Amino acid sequence: MTTKTSGRRSSAQPRWIRILIPAILVLVWLGVTAVGGQTFGKVSEVTTNDQTTFLPADAESTRALELSQGFSDDESVPATLIGEPAGGEVDEQALAAVEALVEEINTLPGVDRSLPPQVSEDGEAFQVLVLMEEAAVEDGAVAELRDLVDAELPEAEWRTHVTGPAALSDDFANAFAGIDGLLLLVAVITVFVILVVVYRSVLLPFLVLLSSIAALSSAITVIFQMAKMEWITLNGQAQGILSILVIGAATDYSLLLVARYREELLARENRFEALWEAWRRSTPAILASGGTVAAALLCLLFSDLNSNRALGPVASAGIVFAMLATLTFLPAMLALFGRPVFWPKVPHAPKPAVEEARAANPDLQTRRTRHTSRRRTLWAVVAEKVRARPRLIWLVVTGLLLISSVGVLDLRAEGVPQSEQVLGQTDAKDGQAMLEEHFDAGTGAPANVFVPADELGEALEIVEASDGVGEAYPVAENGAPTQGAADANEVDGYNQLSVTLTDSGDSLEAERTIGELREELNALDGEALVGGTTATQLDTNETAQRDLVTIIPIVLLVILAFLIVLLRSVTAPLILLLTTVLSFTAALGSSALVFNYIFGFPGADPTVPLFGFVFLTALGVDYNIFLATRAREETARRGPKEGLLYSLVITGGVITSAGIVLAATFAALGVLPLMFMVQLAFLVALGVLIDTFIVRTLQVPALGVDLGHRFWWPSKIGRDGHGGRDAAAQRVPGESADSAEDSSAPTVLSR
Repeated sequence: MTTKTSGRRSSAQPRWIRILIPAILVLVWLGVTAVGGQTFGKVSEVTTNDQTTFLPADAESTRALELSQGFSDDESVPATLIGEPAGGEVDEQALAAVEALVEEINTLPGVDRSLPPQVSEDGEAFQVLVLMEEAAVEDGAVAELRDLVDAELPEAEWRTHVTGPAALSDDFANAFAGIDGLLLLVAVITVFVILVVVYRSVLLPFLVLLSSIAALSSAITVIFQMAKMEWITLNGQAQGILSILVIGAATDYSLLLVARYREELLARENRFEALWEAWRRSTPAILASGGTVAAALLCLLFSDLNSNRALGPVASAGIVFAMLATLTFLPAMLALFGRPVFWPKVPHAPKPAVEEARAANPDLQTRRTRHTSRRRTLWAVVAEKVRARPRLIWLVVTGLLLISSVGVLDLRAEGVPQSEQVLGQTDAKDGQAMLEEHFDAGTGAPANVFVPADELGEALEIVEASDGVGEAYPVAENGAPTQGAADANEVDGYNQLSVTLTDSGDSLEAERTIGELREELNALDGEALVGGTTATQLDTNETAQRDLVTIIPIVLLVILAFLIVLLRSVTAPLILLLTTVLSFTAALGSSALVFNYIFGFPGADPTVPLFGFVFLTALGVDYNIFLATRAREETARRGPKEGLLYSLVITGGVITSAGIVLAATFAALGVLPLMFMVQLAFLVALGVLIDTFIVRTLQVPALGVDLGHRFWWPSKIGRDGHGGRDAAAQRVPGESADSAEDSSAPTVLSR
C-alpha cells in the first residue's frame, strides 16, 4: 500500500520538477566541493604534531614546561650535530673546523644559539647542541642546518648527522608531507578499481567517487574552521584518518543505496519512482548506521589527550557529511542520469505482457527461477549451511576467534621510541646510533628537573645517584652549567637541573628512568617537576593507556543503547555487540603476532588499540545494522529464521563489497612511512575483513537461526501471529518471489 501511494505521488509531479530539484542539488554540491578543494592546501596551517600540545594541562611535563618559560623566554627545540672525521680522531685542526662551523650555525635563521663543541672521551667524535626555534623547525630549519653542515664539513673528510628532538620532529613532518594528496590518490584509485568490478559499469563508479569526494571536501571545510578557531587540536594523524574514513564510509553508504535502487529499477518502469522507493527504504539503515558510528567516534571526547579528543569531532563530522552526500548528492545525480548510469548492464523492469506470460506459463517461471538461483549460488549455499547446522557453525567460529584473540597477550602497546616511528633509515636515526657509540645516548635530549631552591643540594644528590642518569648539573641564569647553588638561576622559588640520561631520550628505558626519578624526588619536602622530551613522551603514553580504560566502556554503552532503540530488542543488540568485540580482539591478537614476528616492529603506540577498537566496533556494528534492519523487515513477513537467512542472501553482495571497500581504503594508510599508520591500517583492514566474511556472514546468522524468535527478545516479532511462521515455501535458495531483489548483490565480488 505504501509503495503504490508513494508511486502515485511521484507520478503526479511534473517532469521538470523532477529534473530541476536534482539539478539544483548537484550544482550546490559541486560548489561546496570546489570551495572545499581550495581548503585542502590550507589545512597544514592549522595542523600541529607537537606532543606538548596534546597533553592535558595537569600533566607533570606540561606543568614543567610552563615553569621552564620563567627560566628562558625562548621555546627552543634541541638538535644535535654529531660527526666523525675521516682520519678517525678529532685533532686540533678538525676541532677548529667544527668551531668555525658553529659560528656559521649561529647565523642561521631560526637558531637561538649553539653550545661549544664537545669531544667524546675516545677522541673519535664531536657533538654540538643546537637550540632551534620551534616555529623554525616546523618551517624546515633542520634541512638548512644539514645543508650548511654538508657544505662546511664535506663528506670526503667527515661523517656527520643531525639528530635529536628537532631532527626527529622534522622526519615526522616530512612523513606527513603531502598526506592529503597521497592518501586521497591511493584511496580513490583503490575504490575506483573495486567499484568497476562491483558494478561493471563505466559511469556509476565516477558518480559514487564524486559523491565521496564532495563529502570529504565539505568535511574539510568545516574542520578547518574548527581548528582555526582553536576548538580542536588538529594533527596529521587525524587529518589522514579523516580522508580514509570519509571516502570509505561514503562509498559504503552509496553501495547500499545503489543496490536498493537497482532492485527497484527491476521492479518499476518509472525510474523516479524507483529512486524514491530506494531512497525511502535505504535512508533509515544509512542514518542508523552512520549515526551509531558518529556517536561512537564522539566518545573520543572523553580522552585526556587533545590529539585523541580532536579525532572525535573530526571523524564524526566526516561521517555526517558522508551520509549527507549519499542521501542528497548521489540521488540527485542518479535522478539526472537515469538507467544509463548502469550501462552496459542496464536494469529494466519486465513489461506487463512478459509478466502475464510468466503467470500463464509455469515452465517459463521455473526457468527464470533456475537462472536466479545460479546467480545467487554463493549466498544461497551459505544460507543453506547455516540453516542445516547453525549451532555447530557459531560454536566453531567463536572458538576460532577466541584462539586468534590469544595473541593480544603478546601485544606490546607501551609506546614506540620517536626515532622508530618513521619507518626506514633517516639521518636522525643514523645520528642517534653514532651518538650512542661515543656519548651518553641521552645527551641530545636532556631532562629538565625543577626543584625547590632550598632543597637543591639534596635533589642533586638524588638525581646523580639514580640509575640511568649520566650527568646532572644546576643551570645558571644564562643557561650554562654551574656547580654551586649560589650561581643557580632561581625562578618562583625553584632551581633547574639539566639531567643527561644514559639511554636515548626517546627510548622506553629513558621513560623508565624518568618514572623512577619522579618517585625518588617525592622524598623532598617540596614538589619537584620532571619535564623535557622524554617526560612528555612518558606522560603521553600513560595518558593514552588510561584512555583505553575510560573510553572503551563508554563506546560499548553508546553503541548498545543505539542498537536497542533501533532494533527494539535486547538479545539481538547484545549479540551484535559481543560478536563485533570478539572480531576486534581476534584482529588485534593476529595483528600483534604479525607486528612482532613478521614486521619486526619494536612495539606499538597505545593509541593503536584504542583507535582500532573505536573504528572496528563502530564500523563492525555498522555492517550488522545493515543486516539486522533488513532481517527485521523480512522477519515480519517470513519468520525469524527464514527472514534472517533471506536477508543474508539479499545483503550478502552489497555488504561484502562495502567491507572490501572499507578494508582497502584503510589499508591505504599503510602508504605513509609511519609505524602508527601502518599498524592502524593493518589492524582495521584485517578486522573489517574478519567482521565482513566471518562474523556477519556466519556467526551472527547462525546465532540468529539457533535462537529463533528469542533473537529478537523482548520484541514479539517473529512469533506466531507476529510475523508469520517459517515455511518451506519461503526457503531462500530456491525461491523466485521478490526476485527483483536478487540483484542487490551486484557483482563478481558477491559470488
